[in-house]
Amino acid sequence: MPTTKRSYASYVAVGDSFTEGMCDDLLPDGHYRGWADRVATALAAEARDDGDADFRYANLAVRGKLIGQIHDEQLATAAGMGAELVTLAGGLNDVLRPGCDIDRVERLLGRCATELRATGATVVLFTSTDPTRRMAGGGRLLPAILRMKAFVQELGQQDGIAVVDLFSAPCFDDRRLWAEDRLHLSPEGHRRVAEGVLEALGRPAASDWRAPLPAVAPPGRAEQLRSDARWLGTHLGPWIGRRLTGRSSGDGRPAKRPELLPYR
Repeated sequence: MPTTKRSYASYVAVGDSFTEGMCDDLLPDGHYRGWADRVATALAAEARDDGDADFRYANLAVRGKLIGQIHDEQLATAAGMGAELVTLAGGLNDVLRPGCDIDRVERLLGRCATELRATGATVVLFTSTDPTRRMAGGGRLLPAILRMKAFVQELGQQDGIAVVDLFSAPCFDDRRLWAEDRLHLSPEGHRRVAEGVLEALGRPAASDWRAPLPAVAPPGRAEQLRSDARWLGTHLGPWIGRRLTGRSSGDGRPAKRPELLPYR
């Protein structure tokens, strides 16, 4: 349900590449910034204004993780940190794979949300964007995405759980909010998700994150064909290769911010 504004002194982000921040601007340490870092920056500034300079932030998300891996590898660590705020996003990597067991995805996502909420944390969940108007073959995913949307919104009726409804924001139909791989957000997409999270936490919006981008002329046919060919060779082909060999882009990769440490 909607969350009234309260201050937070600590925040843990849990999830996959969406929360890791893939394809946002690069930080000096080589990690992507991402919407979660943007949320942490805003909350840390609020904490300083309130006289608390010790705002702490951890980001346990790792690209490529399935909901079972998020549950097994991140949940206990996040719950043990005792943060006042937790964002949880997961399950879309499962949905992207043929033969997804949507019952299991919902069960594990619900278990994660329940256990994190039991620590006393405010928990923020997300609905997926609608893939049908920007992604070839997106219609295949829609039944599972709609089911997940309903499940997440039902969880959001519980006290202390807020939902950022990305599905109902048509601005995400615009490819300019997506990186070249068409799967991860662009910097502008990350900025808008951060605004959505802050709004869900009761902050006044700095801008209308759902608003459409200014209109531009669509790409010509030749330009679109070149873009599609580049995407097939650079992004889709390697993704299919990893699926066929059982590998993940996150295999062996540590979280970018695995400890709940002061953040400025």
